[in-house]
Amino acid sequence: PINGQAPVQWVADAVKELQGLPDVTLLPRSTAAGYYDQNFLTVLERRTDHLGERVSGKTRQRLHRIRAKRVVLAPGAHERPLVFGNNDLPGCLVASALSTYVNRYAVAPGNNLVLMTCNDYGYQAALDWLDAGRKVAAVVDSRHTPSGARYQALKARGVKIYTGHGLIEAVGKKRVSGAKVAALSSDGSQVTGAAELLACDIIASSGGWSPVVHLTAHTGSRPVWSDELNGFVPGESVQKQLLAGGIQGTYALSKVLAEGLTAGRAAADATGYGDISAQVQDAEIKTEDPQEDAAQALFLVPHNKPVSRAPKQFVDYQNDVTAAGIELAVREGFESIEHIKRYTAMGFGTDQGKLGNINGMAIAARAMGKTIAETGTTVFRPNYTPVTFGAFAGRDAHHLFDPARFTAMHAWHVKSGAEFEDVGQWKRPWFFPKNGEDMHQAVNRECQAVRNSVGILDASTLGKIDIQGADAREFLARIYTNAWAKLSPGNCRYGLMCKEDGMVFDDGVTACINDNHFVMTTTTGGAAGVLQWLELWHQTEWPELEVYFGSVTDHWSTMTVTGPNSRKVLEKICEDVDLSAEAFPFMGWRDATVAGVKARIFRISFTGELSFEINVQANYGLHTWEAVMEAGAEFNITPYGTETMHVLRAEKGFIIVGQDTDGSVTPFDLGMDWCVGKTKPFPFIGQRSWSRSDTARTDRKQLVGLKCKEPKTVIPEGAQIVLDPNHPVPVPMVGHVSSSYYSANLGHNIAMGVVKGGLSRMGETVYCPLADGRVLEAEITSPIFYDPKGERQHV
Repeated sequence: PINGQAPVQWVADAVKELQGLPDVTLLPRSTAAGYYDQNFLTVLERRTDHLGERVSGKTRQRLHRIRAKRVVLAPGAHERPLVFGNNDLPGCLVASALSTYVNRYAVAPGNNLVLMTCNDYGYQAALDWLDAGRKVAAVVDSRHTPSGARYQALKARGVKIYTGHGLIEAVGKKRVSGAKVAALSSDGSQVTGAAELLACDIIASSGGWSPVVHLTAHTGSRPVWSDELNGFVPGESVQKQLLAGGIQGTYALSKVLAEGLTAGRAAADATGYGDISAQVQDAEIKTEDPQEDAAQALFLVPHNKPVSRAPKQFVDYQNDVTAAGIELAVREGFESIEHIKRYTAMGFGTDQGKLGNINGMAIAARAMGKTIAETGTTVFRPNYTPVTFGAFAGRDAHHLFDPARFTAMHAWHVKSGAEFEDVGQWKRPWFFPKNGEDMHQAVNRECQAVRNSVGILDASTLGKIDIQGADAREFLARIYTNAWAKLSPGNCRYGLMCKEDGMVFDDGVTACINDNHFVMTTTTGGAAGVLQWLELWHQTEWPELEVYFGSVTDHWSTMTVTGPNSRKVLEKICEDVDLSAEAFPFMGWRDATVAGVKARIFRISFTGELSFEINVQANYGLHTWEAVMEAGAEFNITPYGTETMHVLRAEKGFIIVGQDTDGSVTPFDLGMDWCVGKTKPFPFIGQRSWSRSDTARTDRKQLVGLKCKEPKTVIPEGAQIVLDPNHPVPVPMVGHVSSSYYSANLGHNIAMGVVKGGLSRMGETVYCPLADGRVLEAEITSPIFYDPKGERQHV
């Protein structure tokens, strides 16, 4: 009893008291599945599993993510089964499982019990079995002179007890029908007498207790073997954790409860609940512990035959790992316990070796002539018990399923009536309709505003990677197809990036801040992939290069001010920079102060117009945007979205990676051989692949412009291109349309696409059969439809 109460009643009263406290959250039917750095835990709560397969209107499981100031670990210990011959027969149980069947579920899984133990606690199962009205044929204790209280209680009830003996083999076919018992040496390592067959229909075994160290191991703490406890206990940890009870080898109930009180008080003091700690400072829990003898370290019950010839002695029940298999692994030359684990698959099951690993390590240690401490343990990783995919995914609903990202100017865009599109995870303004405009009307207005006066685009979503180090310039030269050796501070350069197969992977402008510092921009959707790509090549292929990468996309707000009047707008709010063409040429960048905010201004253009890209610290983005809008009011500055951006860049023949490329085009296919370094001393990624016969073919699909012969008709993107629409089915297809828009500035449609041998087909007519039966004729042209000499962006 505890404080004069039955333990079950004492626990019920304690739980009831906790439920009444306002600052206590109880999570019944829950398991701490993972323990991570800085006291972060994942806890799986099984909310309705006990109510059946389906419970309407309620979640089945919930995964809690908890960050704690202090963690008290009191997960207890697991009882180890003993390893003996035929121990996988139905009817072989761990002793504590037998007690659980009887005491919790009122189920007796047999009638006549033989129990094998090497410690006093194992006797409790036999006592519970007798109390349930069942027969105990015998108790087999490997120790020669047990004398504990439970031993005396069982002896007083007339049960036959074989001391100094071992249950060496279970007998039976489809279930247990008997047990072979034989005398053992004092250390339990050898059979010293003839075997005796005992009739029984159930066998229980207790090999001692293994502290549940798994959660402490999740954080990198290595368990330490204790010969005194015959088990691993937690090693040193940097976590702010406290331990109580079986996890550190304390099994006596009075000591377990005392350790719990001590740990609870310490955790309360450390987390600001000192008043609660004071209330329980003098709490006293009275209970009595039965007198117990020391347990014997017994992991494999010997047989009168060698391990390799004895009936199978199972160590890992899930993966059928036997003692003979472990000894074979040692004979094969495996010495590391991690290698033995992988050779045998020991501990690979869903229980992660909770039942069998300690026994397996001890058997391996004996086979190698080492101690268990020298052999060590395998690594325990999250999750402690299996966690369903549903629990992991359950919280990922709505915005949490695919988190939305917003720029600093998002609220302004919403207020201004923008329609949005998803680009990666970003919410980007698609277009800004006015006075009931549809998308086409709004885009036409925005395009003309940019070409005739000035427009502004929120370009904050473009990927930005900060690259630093003495070898940053050399690294860029190996990643990009073009040369970077001579790019001086204060200037920018457009670059193409290819995969190993020579196909275009990403593009962007990179600025030289100083000789050891560059800022790379990438496509919005490709930012994470490019950063991963850079890290991959640095870490695996060129670790000797001194270069470091950091994602700074969220650090900067970026706005592109573009159009003939863009310089005039910026001159009104820029205090310390000369924006003239002579002082600030195209593809340059300057430090500046914009509307009182420190900024970097890049003179780069994705529209073909005079453009300035302002970059400011993200939390000043909205302020700067509003200042630009105010300064541009006299020029009727027009905010525009991604659809207008697409039209403007297509007018200039600028590609969008992922739209005009599909992982199968080279820079030469795009007509961008000008962006390929011819004399670079170190080969760049993809260069070698261009020597393959396939990439050297002249009939590869190549990027061209397409002009529909019906000026107001826009060819659908994705439309297939054929040379002869009257060709019998199947019609050979020579390409497809990748980008297609109506240009309000040009007064007709424009399109880009890839056509086999397209660069040598200028002026030819091709056809686009549509699903509705129409066939559109188009002329192959240069992809540059507007300002082919590029004069407007250089003014």
